[in-house]
Amino acid sequence: MLTKRQNFLETLRGGKPDRFVDQYEALTFISGDPYSAGSYGQLRIGGQFTNGWGVTIQWPEGMPGPFPVHDAEHIAISDVTKWREQIKIPSLDFPQEAWDRAKPSVDAIDRNEVFAAAMMAPGVFDMTHYLMGMEGALIAYYEEPEAMHELIDCVTEWELRYAKLICDNYHPDAVFHHDDFGSQISTFLSPAMFREFIFPSYKKIYGYFKSRGVELVVHHSDSYAATLIPDMIDVGIDVFQGCLDTNNVPELIKKYGGKMSFMGAINNGVVDVPHWTAELVADYVEKTCRDCGTLYFIPCCTAGGPGTSYSGVYEKVSEEIARMSGLLF
Repeated sequence: MLTKRQNFLETLRGGKPDRFVDQYEALTFISGDPYSAGSYGQLRIGGQFTNGWGVTIQWPEGMPGPFPVHDAEHIAISDVTKWREQIKIPSLDFPQEAWDRAKPSVDAIDRNEVFAAAMMAPGVFDMTHYLMGMEGALIAYYEEPEAMHELIDCVTEWELRYAKLICDNYHPDAVFHHDDFGSQISTFLSPAMFREFIFPSYKKIYGYFKSRGVELVVHHSDSYAATLIPDMIDVGIDVFQGCLDTNNVPELIKKYGGKMSFMGAINNGVVDVPHWTAELVADYVEKTCRDCGTLYFIPCCTAGGPGTSYSGVYEKVSEEIARMSGLLF
């Protein structure tokens, strides 16, 4: 029987996996580095905090995840042409002992069995709307492109400094990077605008990780992003995690399998709901697995991490993936 890591790689390489990869089983996330421990790692359901970029984030009860607050009192950048005066850039100048605290847990990861994955969130596009609101960001891409390029360059250079520290201290062999590129039915930016504004950043960021020996780039975007796949491949993404069923995942696998793999297609908006039933999950997982096949596809909830909003859903999805492995392998 293949290890979880081996089975993951066989699936991505079009080889001979002996079962479906069970959602996130092949990724163990590195946690506890001093930046994440003092930033997004603090937020809990029902809570609120302001991160190092000056973005106030809330996670209301009953909501599937956190989101920034963009009223006049809390918005971090109210005028993108004045971003230099308004932005706060988090320090990464932590003492070495702060980085060392996470090393015992990182060293305990069995890298023969799983990938040790660095988690980075939010991503470059997400950061622009975290700082100024979705409407403000999208308008600024059109009306103030020069300022947006400057702001994105700033965010990118900060990410590269953070990536260096992660690689220097923890030597990840995978990176799991969040950045939602669209809604359920469309991308937020046209392919041309994505290539102009966002593509160069990820070419640098993922190129840097690959240059440091990171074997696997998994990009989370629980959205439609089918029209961006050629550019996502070009920047070095190995796995598109979070791919909603609205992307027509079976067609993407046929077209791009071997260049990129797809992890998701089990839409949280369908199965991770208050009225979920075992039958609903079983039917949905079975259809998804049969439609997508056994290569270049990892059945997984589309959310950006293991777990679901409603108790029992994630475990039931895994149970059904195991059942489909018995039927299709």
